[in-house]
Amino acid sequence: MTSASPTSESTIAFIGGGNMARSLIGGLLARGTAAADIRVSEPVDALRDALARDFGVAVGADNTEAAAPAGLWLLAVKPQVMRAVCEALAPLAQAQRPLVVSIAAGITAAQMQRWLGGGVAVVRAMPNTPALLGAGITGLFASSEVDANGRERAANLLASAGKTAWIESEAQMDAVTAVSGSGPAYIFLLAEAMEAAALAEGLPAEAARALVLETVLGAARMLTESGEDPAELRRRVTSPGGTTQAAIETFEAGGFRELVASAIRNATERGRQLSAAND
Repeated sequence: MTSASPTSESTIAFIGGGNMARSLIGGLLARGTAAADIRVSEPVDALRDALARDFGVAVGADNTEAAAPAGLWLLAVKPQVMRAVCEALAPLAQAQRPLVVSIAAGITAAQMQRWLGGGVAVVRAMPNTPALLGAGITGLFASSEVDANGRERAANLLASAGKTAWIESEAQMDAVTAVSGSGPAYIFLLAEAMEAAALAEGLPAEAARALVLETVLGAARMLTESGEDPAELRRRVTSPGGTTQAAIETFEAGGFRELVASAIRNATERGRQLSAAND
C-alpha cells in the first residue's frame, strides 16, 4: 500500500475486501470516485491482488495503515471478528473521529461505538447480494453522532450498489436483515422449487430453467415498475376457476403466509442472537 497521506473526508478505507466491498468499490469508481481515494485492507493475498489489478486501488494487509488517511471507514468483516477489528482501530478512531459504516449483520451501533472507544459517528448498513449487480437495496441506521453530512456520505457510498432506505429505529434493523438482507435467498429457494416442480411435470431442463428465471425476472419488474400493490397484481393474474387460482389456493391451504412470517421472524431473532453472541 502507498504511504499514508493526511486524513481526508474524500478518502474511503475498506476494512475487508470481499464480494460486497468489491461491489461497492466498482460502483464508486463507476460513479466518478477516483481510485486514489480508495484504500483497502484485506488479509487474503488473492483478493488483494485482484482488487489492485481490477480497480487500481491501494491495497494492503494492515487495517490501521488503510484507515489512517481516510475520513470514512467501511467495515466489511464478519460479525465474529468485528470486535477485535474495532478494538485494534480504536486509538485511531479516537484520534481522527471518522465516519464509520458497518455492513456486519447483527452488530449494533452501540457495540461498534463501545469497541471503537466511544463517541464515534456510526452508520449501520444492511445491503443485500443484488448489490453485486448494482441492483441491491440497503437499509441504513445512523447513530446520534452522525450529522446531515455524514448521512449524505453514507448514503452516497451505499447508493453505488443500489437503492437505500433510512431506518430511524435501530430495533428494526434486524427485521431489515431478515426481509432484504436474507430475502434474495427466499426468492432463490422459490425458483429452485419451481424448477424442480417443472422437471417433475416433464419439462426439459433447459426450458424449465428459462421459464422459471424469466418468470421471476418479469414478476420483479412488474412489482417495481407498475406502481401497483403485490396483492392487486396477484388478483389480476388470478382468474376465477383458472390454473393460477388452483395454485394459489394450494399455497394458502399449506399455510404459505404463516410460513413466510415465521421464516422472517426466525431470521430477525437470529440477528438479535448474533448481536448478543458478539457482545
